[in-house]
Amino acid sequence: MKFIKNHLMFLLPLIAILLGVEFYLVFDRTTDSYEKGLQEGYSMLVVTHKPASLETLQELNNHISSSEKIQRENIVEKIAKGVDKNAEKEILNALPHFYTVRLDSYLDISNLNKIKQDLETHPNIKNVETFGSSYSASYRLFAFLKLILKIFIVFMAVVSLFLIIKQMEIWKYAHKQRMQVMETFGAPLMLRSGILFKVAIMDAIFATIFTTLFFLYIKLQWAANSGIDIIVQNKDALFKMTDILILLLVALLIVIAAVYTVVFTAKGEEE
Repeated sequence: MKFIKNHLMFLLPLIAILLGVEFYLVFDRTTDSYEKGLQEGYSMLVVTHKPASLETLQELNNHISSSEKIQRENIVEKIAKGVDKNAEKEILNALPHFYTVRLDSYLDISNLNKIKQDLETHPNIKNVETFGSSYSASYRLFAFLKLILKIFIVFMAVVSLFLIIKQMEIWKYAHKQRMQVMETFGAPLMLRSGILFKVAIMDAIFATIFTTLFFLYIKLQWAANSGIDIIVQNKDALFKMTDILILLLVALLIVIAAVYTVVFTAKGEEE
């Protein structure tokens, strides 16, 4: 029972770190997809005196990816009902040209304003509407959620790392007699600490397996029945096979760093 308890005290904080790492990977992939959707759904309105080509707009700012001309005939048709053809033609000639402009990425507010300023420097461009108020609200909320999650994951990782080091110190004292016997026979410090490396690496593998199974369950079972649109639409982003390697590498780096910290701290105390 004590053996299981000691391993759980090491596994639980390590699993917490790996869960945080995987949640970050999932969040990063999901938000990339969400940002792409926001980017594709967002457009600016550009009003020009004369027709403007996409190349001209891109020369003013390289974040512009495409432009689509709004047919003025449709506008005239709605506002000139009952007007004769000559008057309708005069209205059409008097109207400026309208373009729906899309961007190549999901930009912050300052870059959005920069695009507006760059476009308005051209004499042919009459007006640029960025719909900044609605864009600003959604962007700031999205950025705030990303920041909060990152801070929480970092905080959890730091606390968990301290718990891992403390548990490693307990293991060092549990194997102290064995390590002293090896020291008597002239075994080097790293060899005497081999038992700590062995146990730590084993638990790193178990923590990786548990985290992998947990996220596979979320991807294959929970996601489809969650009813959350962003989860259902991005189910494939919830876990990738390459994540197993990332989790294992992170787990090994953490436990090896913890062992080295405890071993060299003990060496310094002995000296």
